[in-house]
Amino acid sequence: MAKHAFLSASRAHQWLECTPSAMLELQFPATTSEYAEEGTAAHELAELTARYFLGEVSEVDFEARRDELAKGPYYSAEMQECANDYARLILDKVTEARKTCEDAFVELEVKVDFSKYVKEGFGTGDCIIVADKTLEIVDFKYGKGVRVEAEGNPQMRLYAVGAYLAYNALYDFELVRMTIFQPRLSGVQSSDEITVKELLTWAEKYVKPRARLAYKGEGEFAPSEDVCRFCRAKAQCKARTEKNLALFDESPDTFLLTPDEAGKILEKAADIQSWLTDLQNLVSSTLLDGKPVEGWKMVEGRSNRKFADELKVAEAMKAAGYDEALLYERKLITLTQMEKDFGKKAVAEVLGGLIVKPQGKPTLAPQSDKRPEYKPEAEILKAFEEA
Repeated sequence: MAKHAFLSASRAHQWLECTPSAMLELQFPATTSEYAEEGTAAHELAELTARYFLGEVSEVDFEARRDELAKGPYYSAEMQECANDYARLILDKVTEARKTCEDAFVELEVKVDFSKYVKEGFGTGDCIIVADKTLEIVDFKYGKGVRVEAEGNPQMRLYAVGAYLAYNALYDFELVRMTIFQPRLSGVQSSDEITVKELLTWAEKYVKPRARLAYKGEGEFAPSEDVCRFCRAKAQCKARTEKNLALFDESPDTFLLTPDEAGKILEKAADIQSWLTDLQNLVSSTLLDGKPVEGWKMVEGRSNRKFADELKVAEAMKAAGYDEALLYERKLITLTQMEKDFGKKAVAEVLGGLIVKPQGKPTLAPQSDKRPEYKPEAEILKAFEEA
């Protein structure tokens, strides 16, 4: 099993903002999930495919190793397509780098050490492209639940710090480019650039002092939706509880809330729903372990009737004289399932214009959301123009 750093780059968004949380969550066991295991499988396939595209792995070895990965529970046409897209991206970036630097080279799945700024700090970079003047970090994200941005991303910056320390003796770097490739979110790719001077100043002035606090479990708690998302202590963290409960202590000056006041409450309360879910899971798991929780109990939930054995049901109905054709219904699998089974490109080529994307229903979002603002008056004018 791979060793993980106490203050890892992948969790930097948490321990840099909420420094005591890294030590606090050591009281709780590390867990995994199907999503995490699927991500691991996707990374293995992406690395293998990239090495094949770069000529580091022969076609025979590639196919043999891919076939082994395909025996796992997570391999799909969609995963292979994402790996292909990632490999093409890497190949294109390396080719571009070699136009201005013949000696440019690429390293995949390389361990980077940033312990100069974070005690015992290290991580694994998916891809590092080393060229004169410019150092580039590329990170592959297979998840599609949360969009990850490269701008100001502390994980990417720590990878960049480690890569700079490893390769600065070879080239005189001036600029660091960081790219996140998240293909399952409509091929999302975001990039950020920072000068080496700015990067090292950030590491020295911001990261180093906060890492010292985090390593000792000191500093101020700073719970938020993003910071708490993957923290193992989030359900029982009192700082998070106090922050959410404090919202109910605020009362407006008038008897009625204004829309602006309601908006401010929603902005502050972004974490409340997930916090309540975490509390429910905590109480439920405690009761299921046979331990009491005052005021609560587990009861049998609602269930629906179902056939004990579908094959025997069909045989029994046919034996009773019912037409077998009446026992089944045909229904197309979803577009998402088709793309997963057969690959997005294959589905697009076959179905072409048969795939449409209706306009989404207007939905509430914070001002920081990157989607363009929905304007009712513009939609009304558009409807008149199309009439």
